[in-house]
Amino acid sequence: MVKRIGLYVKKDDKALRKADELEGWLSGRGIDVVRRETFPPEYREGDAPVVKNGAPAEMDCVFVLGGDGTFLSASRWIGDLAVPLLGVKFGDIGFLAETLEEELYPAVEKILRQEFSIEKRCRLNVEVFRNEKCIASETVLNDVVMNKGALARLANIETYINDHYLTTYKSDGLIVATPTGSTAYSLAAGGPVIHPAVQGTIITPICPFTLTNRCMIVPSTDHIRLQLGEKTSDIVLTFDGQVGMAIDEQDVIHIAESRHPVHIITLPGQNYFDVLKAKLRWSGGRF
Repeated sequence: MVKRIGLYVKKDDKALRKADELEGWLSGRGIDVVRRETFPPEYREGDAPVVKNGAPAEMDCVFVLGGDGTFLSASRWIGDLAVPLLGVKFGDIGFLAETLEEELYPAVEKILRQEFSIEKRCRLNVEVFRNEKCIASETVLNDVVMNKGALARLANIETYINDHYLTTYKSDGLIVATPTGSTAYSLAAGGPVIHPAVQGTIITPICPFTLTNRCMIVPSTDHIRLQLGEKTSDIVLTFDGQVGMAIDEQDVIHIAESRHPVHIITLPGQNYFDVLKAKLRWSGGRF
């Protein structure tokens, strides 16, 4: 029996009004509601610690009212908890949304009747070390991106797989993405679409200087290490587009599969390939 539901809401008038309405509807049925609005993006200065205000563990599920950015923020909010999330599209981009605003209440009824399944989505743990001290530790659902500033030269990004040197990418940046993140920034940079059930990590260079430096897919069990080469400056590392920090040559980035996947609610009748086709507008479809 569902006793406690979380509402994670985009700071948007339409989404907030719908959240007010849904909160009243749930409360009227004796269901406790935990509500949180989206975190603003964070930019870290130096090695100051990030203070995370995590979600309570005692929730049966969380309804995420917003777009993909809101869903990524909700994933960050629940942290390592195995609380399932249901995305409800309110933003312009809703690849992670399972349902639409107008279908919200039928979806809620299915959740209350336990008519749903859970899909586990891989996440990545990302640690940044400076002088052998961990100065940042984040978990991402989509991607970690190393990007140069507007006036910076090409970045030289030394890349190691399981401590074996792979190459030094000379590019505008580098994206390391999960299968879930394959339809986000990595796709725009020329990366492949990977089904969420495929166990792999995508390495996609952004505008590489050498045209033979193409996207790679490595086993999800592999450990990736990145470090900036010489004469590289004005570089920012971002985590799911939610948190950013400046890095330089003294920083070492370690990326590995997280032991805590995100649990995503899927409703009856949904097919990944139909959703993919619709959201990428193949054959004229639209979600």
